[in-house]
Amino acid sequence: MNIRIKGSGSYTPENVMKNADFTNHVFLNEDGLAIKFPESIIGKFKDITGIEERRYADSQHVTSDLAYFAAEKAIEDAGIDRETIDYIIVAHNYGDIEKGKIQSDTVPSIATRVKNKLRIKNPSCVAYDLLFGCPGWNEAMIHASSFVKAGIAKRCLVIGAETLSRVTDPYDRDSMIYADGAGAVIVEATDENNGILSHESATYSYDEANFLFFGTSYKQDDESDIRYIKMKGRKIYEFALTKVPLAMKSCLEKAGIDIKDLKKILIHQANEKMDEAIIERFYSLYDLAVPSDIMPMSIHKFGNSSVATIPTLYDLIMKGEMDEHSFTEGDIILFASVGAGMNINAFTYRV
Repeated sequence: MNIRIKGSGSYTPENVMKNADFTNHVFLNEDGLAIKFPESIIGKFKDITGIEERRYADSQHVTSDLAYFAAEKAIEDAGIDRETIDYIIVAHNYGDIEKGKIQSDTVPSIATRVKNKLRIKNPSCVAYDLLFGCPGWNEAMIHASSFVKAGIAKRCLVIGAETLSRVTDPYDRDSMIYADGAGAVIVEATDENNGILSHESATYSYDEANFLFFGTSYKQDDESDIRYIKMKGRKIYEFALTKVPLAMKSCLEKAGIDIKDLKKILIHQANEKMDEAIIERFYSLYDLAVPSDIMPMSIHKFGNSSVATIPTLYDLIMKGEMDEHSFTEGDIILFASVGAGMNINAFTYRV
């Protein structure tokens, strides 16, 4: 018994923030001093991250709304009766945060709210949240696969949704990285020779637990006590470059797949240069050059929406919205991610 992706859907808000919109923005260093010549910072930002623009949620929407929008599309795409869903798993990190508010709202769970918005009556449809940093959607897929293989589920709705714009320090230049969005898939049991073939997952927390954390604003006179997402960028880069390629290799070997048979690698859209370096390191483990068009990228248009980046990317390809990329039956895809924890994971999937 295995799982296959029956349908997919994604939601990206219509509110576009281009890099140029930050030209007159005031950014501060950790010591509270203003960063001079922000236009040069913005130019370097594009060169490093690949991000040209990002999407922010409408003021009246929260994470559960975005998750619901993506879920409706996935259910429609799959053509299923929503009352037959056994599990709804929502990967996120910060819950529902209303625009202008400082408190995260996670009771009831985001998954419960999605189930309510979907108007699913079946009490046997179990809804729960998964907090695993940016690799959360990958981990939720691993959960769904385990449920199906254990015989306790036949169909699951797996969602990654986030509104990172609500937890970013406006004075921190890293705030330009983050975005809002949601992606969802319907997975179901199959006896066919496709679906998830193997997975790898790990948490490094002995020295790495606080590479991503909540901290105060860089604005020294801010007495609001609001906490924002902060990161140790260099340490994250070095960690990802060291650990993620090894996890990808282990995952591929568990599946018994030759690297030359990989059609696409869908990696968390965190930072274009970092992702490129991870893929180069991965292929160097096999003494191979990176094939052209192996790694689709959407970060230039949508930014880093955490758990939403991979399912959104998958949906865009499935819907033919990335001209140079497509999937056909039998293709082998490697999914991989890294994020707060520090967590890493990967899974191989045969279309």
